[in-house]
Amino acid sequence: MNLLARRPSHRLLILADTIVAVLLALASTMNPPGLEVSAASALSCWLLVIPVAVRRIWPESAYYGALLAGLLVLALQVNRLMPVMVAALTVYLVACTRPVRRSAIALVSGLLVNGGALLASAMSAAPRTDGWPNPVFIVGMAWLVLMASWSLGTTARTRREFAAREAGRQAERAVVDERLRIVRELHDVVAHSMSVITVKAGVAAKVMDKHPEEGREALRAIEEIGRSSLVEMRQFLGALRAPGSTPDNAPLPGLADLPSLAHRAAEAGVRVDLSVSGAVPESMELSVYRIVQEAITNVVRHAAPAHCQASVSVVDGILSISVVDDGPGQRRLPGVVGGHGLRGMRERATLHGGTFEAGPLPGSGFGVYASWEIP
Repeated sequence: MNLLARRPSHRLLILADTIVAVLLALASTMNPPGLEVSAASALSCWLLVIPVAVRRIWPESAYYGALLAGLLVLALQVNRLMPVMVAALTVYLVACTRPVRRSAIALVSGLLVNGGALLASAMSAAPRTDGWPNPVFIVGMAWLVLMASWSLGTTARTRREFAAREAGRQAERAVVDERLRIVRELHDVVAHSMSVITVKAGVAAKVMDKHPEEGREALRAIEEIGRSSLVEMRQFLGALRAPGSTPDNAPLPGLADLPSLAHRAAEAGVRVDLSVSGAVPESMELSVYRIVQEAITNVVRHAAPAHCQASVSVVDGILSISVVDDGPGQRRLPGVVGGHGLRGMRERATLHGGTFEAGPLPGSGFGVYASWEIP
């Protein structure tokens, strides 16, 4: 049995089909004018409507059964409407649920069987003075009804397949976007920490012999940065754990963490003048923090020692970020071609519909600028 038929909604549809089948059988056995209904013909009509009741469970079997039962009805009584209606109702489900090739074969079979039986029935009937029944008209109308029903079913199946493919493409895009987000977050966390740690480790190696206290201070800074980075990575990766796990509840970094970011950069040889003004929406704080973090990280890695000015402001509904340094102006940063540095900052800026610019300044230095219109 088709598993879809076991769902509650499909059970209701099967019930509706059964009611329709009963009504069709009753209508065909009520001694309509011009028809003689015997016990055998009434039984054949009831057999004919059974495929309507089970068409959602066995679509193809119901359809071919309807064609055979239609031959029996046409042989026992001159009821040309019932076989066509039942065939049309059942071919619709075949077209909805089966590939085009199989449903097309079913349609051609129906046109030949049903059309041939109707033609034989019409030609064997005694013609009236008005020329009725016209065999060509009867067969033509029957074929038109069958082809229309098949076309509607094929259209419904095509739309359903298109919707399924579109849903699959959206799911794939969501997976790719999530992977890019994970890469971006991990890059932002690791790149900044490792850049500062590398600088501090170099300082410790140079001064440890002559200035051990300064070397120990650099090592303590390395330990502090490493611990904070591990906590942040655990909190981020907690979101990727299986349901039921207990991720760390530490909040994601935001504007309140910018001073500590500036302090770590100063320890690595980049003095940061930080300025924050205006109210930044909470939903945008992480993106703002990551852009400033990545910009300062690039200064540490490629321009230290240097002086850096980082500004975050909200004026007249426009959120602006600028990070400008006075280090060597002509330098190649990660992300200019295919990396995660500037590209990651640009992605974060455009995530909220903002703009992003970055490039060397006249003379020396490098500037990073981002802005959003706050909704």
